[in-house]
Amino acid sequence: FIGGIADSLLEQGVSDKGITCVETFDFDVVDKIYKPFDNLVMAVTLKEDGNTEKKVLGSLTEAIKAQSYSQKEWERLKEIFADPGLQMVSFTITEKGYALKDSKGEFFSFIREDIDNGPEKATSAMAVTAALLYERFKACKAPIAVVSMDNCSHNGEKLRNSITEMVTEWNKKGFVGNDFVDYVNNEELVSFPWSMIDKITPRPADSVAKALEEAGVEDMSPVITSKKTYIAPFVNAEGPQYLVIEDRFPNGRPQLEKAGVFMTDRQTVNKVERMKVTTCLNPLHTALAVYGCLLGYNLIADEMKDKELSELVRRIGLSEGMPVVINPEIISPQKFVDEVLNVRIPNPFMPDTPQRIATDTSQKVGIRYGETIKSYVAKDGSAKELIAIPLAIAGWCRYLLGIDDNGESFELSPDPMADELKKHLSGIKIGDISSYTGQLKNLLSNANIFGINLYEAGIGDKIEEMFVEEIAGKGAVRNTLKKYL
Repeated sequence: FIGGIADSLLEQGVSDKGITCVETFDFDVVDKIYKPFDNLVMAVTLKEDGNTEKKVLGSLTEAIKAQSYSQKEWERLKEIFADPGLQMVSFTITEKGYALKDSKGEFFSFIREDIDNGPEKATSAMAVTAALLYERFKACKAPIAVVSMDNCSHNGEKLRNSITEMVTEWNKKGFVGNDFVDYVNNEELVSFPWSMIDKITPRPADSVAKALEEAGVEDMSPVITSKKTYIAPFVNAEGPQYLVIEDRFPNGRPQLEKAGVFMTDRQTVNKVERMKVTTCLNPLHTALAVYGCLLGYNLIADEMKDKELSELVRRIGLSEGMPVVINPEIISPQKFVDEVLNVRIPNPFMPDTPQRIATDTSQKVGIRYGETIKSYVAKDGSAKELIAIPLAIAGWCRYLLGIDDNGESFELSPDPMADELKKHLSGIKIGDISSYTGQLKNLLSNANIFGINLYEAGIGDKIEEMFVEEIAGKGAVRNTLKKYL
């Protein structure tokens, strides 16, 4: 994504700077993907009409392994960060890359080693970044923007918290002084802008590699690295893309807006993110995920050819979502959801599976459905008029039984609450509606999961009713969808 933006700015003549790619996790990527191809990357856009667009990106000027134990690589990184002209550092390392602690609140062992060993022996992404900021502080104390571009809520805050915590721990051990702690904590000098990024980038497809080879582009086959990264010299992604960044760059910035980036304030970034996550994209994905597993689908795109499932997500997004959607003004929610429904989800090139999207659903339903439900309660005093969203929640409960609509068992996607959720469904049997004796009540009333007690919202009983209809026997899920849609 960021490579394409830089390439566009270079082509327009509004920038003369390239990108340094710094790999903090899987060093095979540098050796197998960047160096053999002189840091050129093939960007393949997967069009919804089945065609592809190919473009070579030349904006990556160098690829460096973030190895503090390799003097050459480490000295080059120090040189880059010591340059007062450096304006921004961006991150696409996934949400897990920012985590310092486990679920018990204890530092991960590799983070503890980074804390104990100090800046000169940093290994993790957060420690490496903190160490290089320390080099900048010692060399010039110049301002800089440290920008997370990962797809997670309040990403700038997550990044800032991790960097400042690492620096604080080093300060406790005497590796860095209070003046450096003050530098990193001063957002007039080191800013951590929030961003919202939205672009589906599946893993490299063999079909795309084959098409490139047939077109005369050699050595395009994906590789699996020693760290189990599945990667190729090309990137395949959908056409629609959105990047919204808080305009907080204390040392200046490239003209990112010339490449289609929305530059705005933090509040608007948050609104765009909430629009996407609570109304226009993620709730639709979750509904397709759980019902896709129940109805035997392996591709999200194929589900949009299904009359009932297509109608379900249209109602969730258009009929029930739009009346209470958060409008960020800079992007039209109506246009966004129309594009999701008519261009993005139906794209046959998008090899996204319901099984992948169903992962960790217990952690998502509160945001993806609970926020809209709460909006209806605030507006009307109740959410009892809703049909499609309760149907999506009933579908998730039915999914948790691990038996599809043909009566065949399937493997549930990973979920941190899996064991607890199964207890809520104890004793329920497909084909025997009398086996349901109110087992869902504790789940549906749990505001920690849904963000609100669904009975107090006026839809708990309705969800139970839908669920009971969906356990009536083979074909009951399909029949229930037909009944309500």
